[in-house]
Amino acid sequence: MIPKRISGIRFEVLSPQEIRRMSVAKIITPETYDDDGFPIEAGLMDPRLGVIDPGLRCRTCGGKAGECPGHFGHIELAAPVIHVGYAKLIAKLLNATCRECGRILLKDDKRDKFIEEIERKRDLGQDYEDVVKEVFRITKAVKKCPHCGMDQIEIKFEKPTFFYEGEHRLTPKDIRERLEKIPDDDLPAFGMDPKAVRPEWMVLTVLPVPPVTVRPSIILETGQRSEDDLTHKLVDIIRINQRFMENKEAGAPQLILEDLWELLQYHVTTYLDNEVSGIPPARHRSGRPLKTLAQRLKGKEGRFRGSLSGKRVNFSARTVISPDPNLSINEVGVPKVIAEELTVPFYVTEKNIEEAREYVLRTEHPKANYIIRPDGRRIRVMDTNREELAEKLEPGMIVERQLKDGDIVLFNRQPSLHRMSIMAHYVRVLPYKTFRLNPAVCPPYNADFDGDEMNLHVPQSLEAQAEAKVLMAVQEHILSPRFGGPIIGGIHDHISGLYLLTRGEKLFTREEAMSILKALNITELPEPKYKEKLLWTGKQLFSLILPDISIEFKAEICQGCEECKKEECEYDAYVIIKNGELICGTIDEKAVGAFKGIIIDEIMRKYGSEETKRFIDNMTQLAIRAIMYTGFSFGISDEDIPEEAVSQIHEVISEAEKKVEELIKAYREGNLEPMPGRSIEETLEMKIMQVLGKARDQAGKIASRFLGMDNSAVIMAVSGARGSMLNLTQMAACIGQQSVRGERIKRGYTYTNRTLPHFKPGDLGAKARGFVRSSYKEGLNPIEFFFHAMGGREGLVDTAVRTSQSGYLQRRLINALQDLKVEYDGTVREQTSGLLVQFRYGEDGVDPMKSFRGKSVDVKRIINEVLGEKA
Repeated sequence: MIPKRISGIRFEVLSPQEIRRMSVAKIITPETYDDDGFPIEAGLMDPRLGVIDPGLRCRTCGGKAGECPGHFGHIELAAPVIHVGYAKLIAKLLNATCRECGRILLKDDKRDKFIEEIERKRDLGQDYEDVVKEVFRITKAVKKCPHCGMDQIEIKFEKPTFFYEGEHRLTPKDIRERLEKIPDDDLPAFGMDPKAVRPEWMVLTVLPVPPVTVRPSIILETGQRSEDDLTHKLVDIIRINQRFMENKEAGAPQLILEDLWELLQYHVTTYLDNEVSGIPPARHRSGRPLKTLAQRLKGKEGRFRGSLSGKRVNFSARTVISPDPNLSINEVGVPKVIAEELTVPFYVTEKNIEEAREYVLRTEHPKANYIIRPDGRRIRVMDTNREELAEKLEPGMIVERQLKDGDIVLFNRQPSLHRMSIMAHYVRVLPYKTFRLNPAVCPPYNADFDGDEMNLHVPQSLEAQAEAKVLMAVQEHILSPRFGGPIIGGIHDHISGLYLLTRGEKLFTREEAMSILKALNITELPEPKYKEKLLWTGKQLFSLILPDISIEFKAEICQGCEECKKEECEYDAYVIIKNGELICGTIDEKAVGAFKGIIIDEIMRKYGSEETKRFIDNMTQLAIRAIMYTGFSFGISDEDIPEEAVSQIHEVISEAEKKVEELIKAYREGNLEPMPGRSIEETLEMKIMQVLGKARDQAGKIASRFLGMDNSAVIMAVSGARGSMLNLTQMAACIGQQSVRGERIKRGYTYTNRTLPHFKPGDLGAKARGFVRSSYKEGLNPIEFFFHAMGGREGLVDTAVRTSQSGYLQRRLINALQDLKVEYDGTVREQTSGLLVQFRYGEDGVDPMKSFRGKSVDVKRIINEVLGEKA
């Protein structure tokens, strides 16, 4: 084969001559198989169109089933029919050309200007649709032909395929005759190349019949043949075509012929597209709509998106995920059953032939599953032929060995919304049936362990494996390319554990310290802080995993005191790390959490990805050991508050309800001052919402005051591990106002103006409009429960709607931007046309992944490095 370069692609409309030329058989009978089960000649399964039955050979190319690609046939239509895909364009062309002479309704010089503009844009690779639209717009308004002087009548197009000239309905035959009159010289003004398309070809006189391989029949368990949807539709077309011909020859009345013509048009339309608005879809006996040509190409399951852009692949696995903090962040636990099924090609050479033989001879995992010979033949390795194959092994062969520890694989969770939704991990073969991953890598995948499934792909070539290691490894994605901060870091238990370990002065004996550190392979402890008692602090243990960094920041728990004492901070909120030692401060979400992680960010910038990976792995182990050592549980009793607190909360809420009643009274008496830009009703609603919101917050403050800093829920909220003080407020004190569309609940019985039958008409009180004074711990009464369900329902619907909308929006954005590329000169250009989009990428030329907390450079560090200690 001589390699050739494609210079261009031209899309054409098939002419009747072209359809007949590429056809190998004229199809005239709707029957498919005879009584013996053989394809009927000139039928839809004619052996000249290709074969799908084993044992038969194609009568055109002589190939067997599987070898023959199939060949087209054709049906000669008894009357022309409109191609539904071009109906709109036909209407535009009829209105843009003269009904008498067929010329474009423009003077020659004006026409030539438009053609010039179209050709200029086409040469530059630009879209010229706007010029064509302008041509159609101008010509539609012309009432008299500039060439023959004939008056023009506007042609009205009614979907799907009806055309009216005044009161008179045009038949497809009339339309075809009109389109034939349009000269080749005028077509370029409509954006058409006369060599590729003539308008009359959009009215079909010959219908191509796709090969049998495109519409194979299947044999059911009963032994009956079930035909493809396309074949069903073609049978209908041939039957109506025959009836039309017979009636026409028999001289049937015009009315019957018109009905049959319309029926033929219907069948051809639904054959091309079975979802045309305005006509009922063709259905099976079961009532299922047929999947015809357009449905096979369009949409998510269609040929382009379902089979070409994305498809099901080999060398992949999918199962449920579960957590395993003992794995490194760049590892994935693969079930043994999957590792035995998936293979990696091992290319046999002079140097590794002995290793390849070992794989072939092994009977335990990891062993060889197949051997591929140089001629492409694949041989399964079994106990019976193992030794013989090992003997015959030679360079050039490929041994497909099972997946084993240390292999690189791609791991993905859908929906894949950003590039960290698929990353490269190293395999660890483990028992049981779930994929295991370190909880610290959940944020980039947006994964949790409530039944999520993930996909694993095994790269097959050495190049693919190298690319996965270099470009896709987990540690290369610790900093997000969106905001330049860490996206992988501590979550949940990691943060609670380190918070408990480093807050205040937790003291440990040598045994306790070594027990906490045993997973980190640390054999030597530093000097104990309290030498006489031989006690080490939690901060010292945390310092053991820190590399040599120096950093200062305020933890989330910082109260923002006016006089900040730093090292003597009573909340232990000021974090100071000097030369890899935690001097003071508490480690919380801001220090090591995903999305914040100041310490992770610092290590990544100073020491790179490997050191950061090591820190996150060690941090995970340390945190989990610490939380196991101190013990950490959360139960219903954690929301217990004393009677004193309960009575205070009830007092606050009752006071708020009184204020609401007063506001309503003032409103009814006309004494309420409207807020600027608000009506009196809106003012009332806003004031009520403010009063009730304030009441809930006060109730929460009372509850948190009595819960104290040793409460598990408070620890989780304060450290940033999970949840917030609002969650705790709703559990222990008061759930508060339920809202729908940002307002109090007001929909209910329209005529009586009340939300539920339990209230008086027009009641505007807190209780009647969805204020829930109970807490989750106390439990809700039926009315509160109902209002709460209304608020919850809105959340669910909102989430579902948002997900589908943002998914579609993202898809459109990706399609719009897929051709943009950052060139080596720093400009952003469109790949195909070379069109300049930006002179500098992002206007500043900064890769967000390399930026420093929103700034393009870390000024402080540069000054320190230039001036040294003087800075």
